[in-house]
Parts: sequence; C-alpha cells; structure tokens
Amino acid sequence: MSETLKGKINYYTYYNDENGYSIIRLADNTTVIGNLPKINSGESVEFTGIWVTHPKYGRQFKVESYNVSYPTTRAGIINYLGSGLIKGIGKSTAEKIYNQFGEQTLDILDAQINRLVEVEGIGYKKLDMIKKGWEEQQGVKTVMLFLQSHGISTAYSLKIYKTYGAKAPEIIEENPYRLINDVWGIGFKVADEIARKMGFSDHHPARIKAGIVFALDEIARSGHTYSPESDLINFCTQLLRFELVYSDPILQELEDEGMIIHKEGKVFLSELYYAERGIEEAIKLLSKPPLELNSGEKKSLHLISKRFSPEQLEAIRLSFENKLLIITGGPGTGKTTALKGIIDIYKSRSKSILLTAPTGRAAKRMTEVIGLEAKTIHRMLEYNPSDNSFGFNQFNKLETDLLIVDEVSMIDTVLMYRLITAVDEGTTVVLVGDIDQLPSVGPGNVLKDLISSDLIPAIKLNKIFRQAEQSDIVLNAHRINKGEMPSFNALKNTDFVFLEEKNNSVIPEKILHLAKIELPNRLKLDCLEDIQILSPMYKGEAGVNNLNRLFQSGINDSPVVLMRGEKKFKAGDKIMQLRNNYDKGVFNGDIGFITGFDDENKMLNTTFDGKFVQYALDEIDEVTLAYAVTVHKSQGSEYPCVIMPLTTSHYIMLQRNLLYTAITRASKLLIIIGSKNAIGMAVKNNKVENRFTHLFKQ
Repeated sequence: MSETLKGKINYYTYYNDENGYSIIRLADNTTVIGNLPKINSGESVEFTGIWVTHPKYGRQFKVESYNVSYPTTRAGIINYLGSGLIKGIGKSTAEKIYNQFGEQTLDILDAQINRLVEVEGIGYKKLDMIKKGWEEQQGVKTVMLFLQSHGISTAYSLKIYKTYGAKAPEIIEENPYRLINDVWGIGFKVADEIARKMGFSDHHPARIKAGIVFALDEIARSGHTYSPESDLINFCTQLLRFELVYSDPILQELEDEGMIIHKEGKVFLSELYYAERGIEEAIKLLSKPPLELNSGEKKSLHLISKRFSPEQLEAIRLSFENKLLIITGGPGTGKTTALKGIIDIYKSRSKSILLTAPTGRAAKRMTEVIGLEAKTIHRMLEYNPSDNSFGFNQFNKLETDLLIVDEVSMIDTVLMYRLITAVDEGTTVVLVGDIDQLPSVGPGNVLKDLISSDLIPAIKLNKIFRQAEQSDIVLNAHRINKGEMPSFNALKNTDFVFLEEKNNSVIPEKILHLAKIELPNRLKLDCLEDIQILSPMYKGEAGVNNLNRLFQSGINDSPVVLMRGEKKFKAGDKIMQLRNNYDKGVFNGDIGFITGFDDENKMLNTTFDGKFVQYALDEIDEVTLAYAVTVHKSQGSEYPCVIMPLTTSHYIMLQRNLLYTAITRASKLLIIIGSKNAIGMAVKNNKVENRFTHLFKQ
C-alpha cells in the first residue's frame, strides 16, 4: 500500500540521464529510489511510494510520484538558488539575495523579481537573465509534472519545454509522435511509449504515419534514398508490432500530404526524391557538348605541359573543354597538383574562382594545400539556420567562373542538390574526390552515381608520384585498394607501423602508452593535437567508448567540471560535435576542447579551432569525448598520426573501404595494433553494402 514520505534532498548517489533513475539520500539519511527528474539539493519534497528492502543496501523508499515545495530555511534557500537552478545565480549571488530579502526571497522572485536590482552585483542585464531563468524553471516544473506522469525521460524535459513552452502538455496530448521530428534525440520508441500511456491504440493513424516516416528516416540514415516496398513493409511490421500491407490507406494519405513518394515499388521520403530529381535536372542543364580550346588555352597548356604528368595534363585540358568534370584518384596521385594547374590558368586570365568542401575540416585542409580560401558549402551558399534557407539557390545563382568542390564522396544527396542547383550555367565545375573511400554519412552515393551516369567526363589519376612513393602509407593504401595485403616494413623509418597483439584486452593500455609516453618522447608528437585514435566500432574493448574512458582517466588529471548521468566532462577534454549546429557555427565531426564550466550561467565552455562556444545543460548531448573516434567520423580529416586498433572482434565492420579510409587519414605516421588476420579480413571484404539510390537510374 502506498505511503507518503517528506524530506529534504541532500545529494544524489546515482542519476541516469537516459531514464531519470535516481538514488537519492535525504537529509535524514533515508534512501529514495525511482525514476525522477533532477531535483535540486535543499528542496523539500513529498514522495508517494512504497518501502522495499534491497538485499545489499537495506531499506529504501521506492517512489511512484512526488511534489516539490520551496525550502524555508536560510541554508535551504541559498542551496536551492545556488544549485544550478537558474542562470545568473551561483552560490555567492544566492547568499547576497538571501541577505537582502531573507525568508521572503522566494516570494520576491515569484511576485517582485525586479527588486533583485537592490542586490549588490545585480544590474539590469543580469536581472533579465535571472528573470528568464526563473520563468523557465517555473514553466519546466509544471511541464515536468506532466511529463513525469507519462514516463518521459528527464533528459528530454528541458528540450521539450524549450521547443513547446507552456503549451507542451496540450501539444503532446494531441499528438505525442510530433516529438520525433520536433525534439532532437527523441525517436519512435520513446514517443510510442508516451503515446501508449496516453491511450493511443496500436492502430491509431498518427502512430502508423509516424512509424512509416520514422522507418524511412532510419533507412535514409543507413545511406539509402529510398526503400523497396517490401523492405519498408517488413521494417514497419516489426516496428508497429502488426502486419502492415501495401494497400493500407495510410500510405496513400502520406503521399497525398506530400510526405512520401511511392513509385514502381519504391518508397521515398519526398525530400530525397525531389533532391535526386533536382540534381538530375541541374546536371543536364549544366552539361554542354565539349568546347574546342581557344588559342590562349592551347598556349597555356603548352607552357605548363612539362610541369605535369600526362594524366594531370589531361585533367587540366578536360576542365577547359567541359563545364562539368570529375577528378578522382587515391593518395599521392597528384589531384591537388592538377587542381593547382587549373587554378593557375584561371588566375592568369583574371577569372573568378571559388573553392568549397562539405566540412570545416576539409575546407581548412583545402585552404592549406592550395593556398586560396576554401569555404564550407553551407557558408559559401550563405545558409541561414533560423529558417533553414540558403542565400544562393536555384533563384539566386553563385557568380563565379570556376567552382572546385573537394571531398565529393562525403556529400550526400540533399547537400549536393543545394549546391548544384545554385550553380550558374556559365560556371565550370570541377568535382574532386576519392571514389574508393567510404560513401557519405547521409543518404545517397552521389560521387559513384555521377560517375556511373556517364553524363559527366571523369578522369581517374592512377600514377603515384615519386615523393609519394617514399610513403608506405600511400603505397599500402593502393595495395589494399587492389585487394592486396599491405607490406609490413620492418625498417624504423617507415610511416606505416604494424604492432601485432592477439590479446585484445591489452590493446587499449598499449594505445594509451603509445599516445601518452612513447610517441611524445620519441617523435615530439602532441598527444591531443597530433595523435588521433580511430576505431572501426563504438563497442568492445578496443572500441571508441572504452578508449575514450581510458584516455580521459589516463591523460587528463583535471577535475570533473560537469556530470551528466554516467558521463563526465573535464577541463581539457578533447570533444567532438555530433550534429550540425548552425547557430553555434559547429558541425557534425568538428573537434574541440573543453575549457571549463560557467557555474553562474550554467554553460559548458569549449573552443573549436580557437572559437569560443558555449553549451547549455540541455545541449550537452551534442558533444562527446573524442580522444578516439570512429573511422566514419574521421572522413574529410587528416591527422599527423593515426593509431588504429584492428582485431577480429571488429569483424562486422572489417571492410576494404573502411580500412582504406582509415589509413589515408594519416599524413605522417600510421600505427595499426592488432592482428594480421583482421587486416586480411578487411582487405578481402570488398562487398560494399549496396545503397538504394535512384540518381540517374530512371
């Protein structure tokens, strides 16, 4: 039978951000357990629940529901206000506010908050911040009670409140499946659980529609731009827990609403269908019959002919004959040199030039090797995050004589649509990429499909230049690409090092020793700036997650500045951004460092390439530790030194293009630690997962 328990929060023994499971110690030493939001220390709470006995920890109170009341004592009020509840109020400010208003403090905040300017150190700017934080907190409390009653994870509560405000209960009750699209991080499973508790039936139209769209989204996350009808039906049948049929009227409703396109046994998300069609139309519009070189162009080619290989010279010539050109090739084959030749001729003729790449890291690298500023595609097209629009588009074209796009293998279908439809018909476009690398993280296989279309002249550079021939990284990359085992050079001066280790459990510590001690001492490499750990997978002993935990404890002695459930962040931690955040100007895959925590404003302070970036508490899940990252996340980057564990336990991910991509990320030194069997498995496995795409396949 349920009982009530009143007490004051002392501290949390454990808190799980994912589901809110909490172990709380009250001021009287009672232990309270249950799924709860993060309640601030010092708050007085009335719990409803039952007493249980844990075999190890003894008597505990298991919570079913709760109500929070304001603290009344000096210590309680100061602890409550200074606990991280409100931006602008830290411990010292909380003490000053209490000293000014005493026991009336919380009533003042509720009814006369403008009087806070009477407190020393609080001006009108800070007052505005505190007012906003207090109003938000009151709104969150109301919404939280609603969310808690429907089992919504506390990790999402503030996000939901920020998205919907005080109308959150009303919006969620009407259609909880909106959360999937509106709140980053909430998927179908969470929304479905909320809907179930609200009484939505399994066959509710909103549920079926959300399930179909979610399934197509998940299929797109795997790289596909459409799903075969049968695959989608199977996916949805498992997701929805009942058999969906082709003739279900919901499919037709979604098409009538413009959400999906259903053609010839293929089902597309509308955005992806129209993006592919838009690329096709733009390519056909830009494609022109080859032009004859004029006398000036012939003279320019003759003057530079001795500086380039026949392949490179052919690439340069093709760039003057065609408005569209693809240049592809592996490391050391002179793609950059060929580009410089094209650029030099355009510059000598006073032509305008734009350079672009899909990521900030790739654009920065392009700037360094070519010597002209390169911009990200979003920056070049003047993306506006407030309304998801692009300043340059099909109605307002880019004006330039030459556009060079690097790392095209990384560009997904939607981004290529945005780019190619913004190109003026008079512009020459040179697309550059390595066809043998991993395809884009987003849906599509654009570079491969463009080459296969035969609508765009494409040249593959194969000759490895003398300087590159001195690199075992380059030579082995080409061997692997041909399906041959790499050469394990025993010489000390090789840049491709293989360390055999069959015992997986010792690999993480060996990697830590290499990065922390041996390489910095022997080669003067900086553990954080120069060395990057790449792993094929997140899980496992030599996976990204375990390596990050090991490195954080092994090389960073700084104190923890923030705990989020089981995750902890320290000043000096190497981090990676996990999604594009255009407001902050940081993008998926960008590497940065934590500099500290602003306790007064409750913000995590970081830097990305020297730029100061702050994260509110509900934005922390946008970043993760990056001492180690996956090979997929390393695309477009280059590091002086890469250390890569490779074991047979990674067998699911052991593919030739993954190994090839990983080793070509290293510019000076590559160290693989693991087994030759694992390398052999990757080299032999050239069964690249087929992506369902419809670009130029009608």
